[in-house]
Amino acid sequence: MADKTLVQRYVHVLTVVACYWFVSITLVFVNKSLLSGSEKLEAPLFVTCYQCVVTVAACYAIRAAARRFPDRISFPSLELDINIIKQVLPLSIVFVGMITFNNLCLKNVGISFYYIGRSLTTVFNVLMTYFILGQKTSLSAIACCGAIVGGFYLGVDQEDASGSFSLAGTIYGVLASLFVSLFSIYTKKVLPAVDGNIWALTFYNNVNACVLFLPLMVIFGEVPIVFNFQFLSSINFWFLMTIGGIFGFAIGYVTGLQIQVTSPLTHNISGTAKAAAQTVLATHWFMETK
Repeated sequence: MADKTLVQRYVHVLTVVACYWFVSITLVFVNKSLLSGSEKLEAPLFVTCYQCVVTVAACYAIRAAARRFPDRISFPSLELDINIIKQVLPLSIVFVGMITFNNLCLKNVGISFYYIGRSLTTVFNVLMTYFILGQKTSLSAIACCGAIVGGFYLGVDQEDASGSFSLAGTIYGVLASLFVSLFSIYTKKVLPAVDGNIWALTFYNNVNACVLFLPLMVIFGEVPIVFNFQFLSSINFWFLMTIGGIFGFAIGYVTGLQIQVTSPLTHNISGTAKAAAQTVLATHWFMETK
């Protein structure tokens, strides 16, 4: 009986990890298709804003389901509180920067180079933890950061040698890495404002992001681009946009679930392994040679 329970636990963990891999890889491929596919839209801010709207709508949908089936589904109240909105705003600003530079990187580089372009997150984590939180890091961790920087340089060098190097895409990737590290730090600071509830934080963060994206779309001239987009009435385009939004919402859940059933360290190992598999898959899917 004990062996059966252990087997069931392993199956549960493997299922969760598989779900994380599926959702994460699918989200990257969907966004790549939207930003540089056959029906690409030269408006990454609009694409991201729409996905934030879908996330907010998904939160309301699950909240409605939780009210109808309280014994099966648990979800926090979604009544807007102006004080919480203000407290979450700094995180939302970082969040907007993170996903904007993330999509700009994805737009300008191939999926096979995408992870390498965003590989400096750990390095920035060490730097930001020291400068913002005042926490020092061991010499062994700093040595590992040196190895990461070396790998980043090697990846950039090989991308240049293959003739597909994008300076803009690489810069966007570095900036995305910086904002990812800032996001994890600010998440810890802001969580107490929502009583530590990750779903409430997701809701408020995406509500803020929807508002923040509007002036940015105007400033960067995306409004006329969207209205003049030739595939604006395409069912396939809006289907991909909505799928991207749903998977954007799902990645938050499966990430938390994977950490819950394993550990933060195992989650990072899984994410690194997933990125390697994603790179190999992308080279075969797009017939790229690296």
